[in-house]
Amino acid sequence: MTHPTFSDWHKSTRSDQSGCVEMSSSDDQLMVGIRDTKDRSAGTLVFGSADWQTFLNEAKGGSFVH
Repeated sequence: MTHPTFSDWHKSTRSDQSGCVEMSSSDDQLMVGIRDTKDRSAGTLVFGSADWQTFLNEAKGGSFVH
């Protein structure tokens, strides 16, 4: 299994000083990585680009609001 390479990380505009996350698309654009800005060595969650887009659409549409 080949590990994706992430090189252009962006901090979420929704993050504040107490809870920051960053995301990056893999260099081949097939995967999305999510990591904790304060503990980057803790690892990266990796999702397929289509799955990540589905998650974003559902979140923006209010699917996770209770």
